[in-house]
Amino acid sequence: MTTTCEPVPIMRLTSESLNASTRLPPRTSYLAVLTWTFTFFNTVRVLAYLPTIWAIVASGDSSQHSVLTWLTWAGANATMAAWLYEHNERRANRAFAVNACNATMCVLTLLTILVHRA
Repeated sequence: MTTTCEPVPIMRLTSESLNASTRLPPRTSYLAVLTWTFTFFNTVRVLAYLPTIWAIVASGDSSQHSVLTWLTWAGANATMAAWLYEHNERRANRAFAVNACNATMCVLTLLTILVHRA
């Protein structure tokens, strides 16, 4: 039985090869950026309801706002929060919290509209 000795390739450690091993895969990085972008824009969206509420309160006129539209948006956000909660093994996460906050702001806007319709 004869064995042959083949040269073993030498792996050179460079700063690039070290950095490559610590980098996240592209999809992981994308999902992290997407998660934080979602959180940012939906947090801003929660604040974006305030000018509408303020305009209704300041003018005392809610006739240009649709009760059906705001009710639909409140329902959509509330059911999305519930769906996320249930599909996440009944645990709250960032997406659940954002949808719950948006549902709350829709309800507050809806209540403001209704108070100024009376």
